[in-house]
Amino acid sequence: MHNDRTRILVDSIKRLLRRNATVHLRKIVNKTHGADLSMVFRSLSITQQLKLFIMIEDIEQQGILFSELDEGAFPALIEGIELDKIVEVLDHMPTDDVADLIGQLSKQKSDAILEMMKKEGSEEVEGLLHYDDDTAGGIMNPDFVALREETTAKEAIESLQKEHFDVEMPFYLYAVDEYGKLVGVSSLRQLVVVPPEERLKDFMSTDVFSVETSMDQEEVAKIVARYNILAVPVVDETNRLVGIVTVDDVIDIFREEATEDILKMAGVGGEEFIETQSVLRSTRIRLPWLFASCIGGIIAFFVIGHFEGSIKKLAYLAAFIPVIMGMGGNIGTQSSTIVVRGLATGRLNIRDTWAVVFKELSVGFILGAFYGFMIGLVAQLQYSKSMLAVSVGLAVISSMAVAALVGSLVPMAFARINVDPAVATGPFVTTAIDIVSVYFYFRIATTLLGI
Repeated sequence: MHNDRTRILVDSIKRLLRRNATVHLRKIVNKTHGADLSMVFRSLSITQQLKLFIMIEDIEQQGILFSELDEGAFPALIEGIELDKIVEVLDHMPTDDVADLIGQLSKQKSDAILEMMKKEGSEEVEGLLHYDDDTAGGIMNPDFVALREETTAKEAIESLQKEHFDVEMPFYLYAVDEYGKLVGVSSLRQLVVVPPEERLKDFMSTDVFSVETSMDQEEVAKIVARYNILAVPVVDETNRLVGIVTVDDVIDIFREEATEDILKMAGVGGEEFIETQSVLRSTRIRLPWLFASCIGGIIAFFVIGHFEGSIKKLAYLAAFIPVIMGMGGNIGTQSSTIVVRGLATGRLNIRDTWAVVFKELSVGFILGAFYGFMIGLVAQLQYSKSMLAVSVGLAVISSMAVAALVGSLVPMAFARINVDPAVATGPFVTTAIDIVSVYFYFRIATTLLGI
């Protein structure tokens, strides 16, 4: 439902842009949430993005749009925006989000923005930039409510109303000692039900779950999830309170880390979700696509049978079939996983098809050359036949290059015809790679060995 709504929004805005219907565009843009606009921006050129951005009247929505843009999109967008305007928007955003955005910029650009922000009292951003992006310090929000433990409930409420009214997420009130060290925490509910003159240290909880600035973000997220808290305080090595990590950041962390782990399992180094289905429904979805794999195996059987005479003459040709098919299958799986995930998260667009395909083809060729040389060398050392070694090497290059090509092109093609590439890609990719790998291997070998 949400995807349909986004697609309709994208199509509508594109159509209005082509017609230059400024009045209608302005109405739609200002009725659309910044997070939804960030989805639209993925399908637009920089010029079109700038045109829409200028139409946004609410500076808060401009800030939301900035924070929801894909990584790398922010630097390109602000190239066409005045520096004063950029700083104005950043001043209305949470400090941790500002630090993330500035971290994407060149040193010259970030220094210029920080210099202007310093004048307006926003040095906190610079402090966050000193921490690694994937640590508690890098994702924390330095805007929090912290009061001395001697403060009364009445004074705490007055402080919230006068001094901390603009804190983004005042889930908890943290108690600190005279040195700023974390000593306790109170929920807002506790604060309003105790007598006005009761001191914070008398009703606060001293059993505080906190994390250090250097802790990995995944561990931070696990702590928040384990103890069902809305925010976790971040302290430095001396236990001085320096920020908080809120539940909205934790949701993003889990999504990022889960994606990364799954892609590692697929062998692509670091970035899919499993939708809960009944057994029968899952079987019905997978059955037709696995049928393609079955047909592919039968075709591969006939391909090998076609070269049966060559195998009888040189039986050792069969020894390299598994490694050639395996190398092709692995890189095909890697390429298809990257593309499928990219499409699912919106990081890749169908209009990027040829750029993605060319990149994966190049990677496949380079890796094929490397492993082709290694496996060819093994063939030479084992059988002392130069043409066999060359045949094996060229077959590995062909297999891996074509596998990368197929692995990236097939999911793009399925996405274009509105077929779920996550389910359909695997069987088609492995089937095509098995057939192509075997065919190229025997065709090259029979030609070079003259059999």
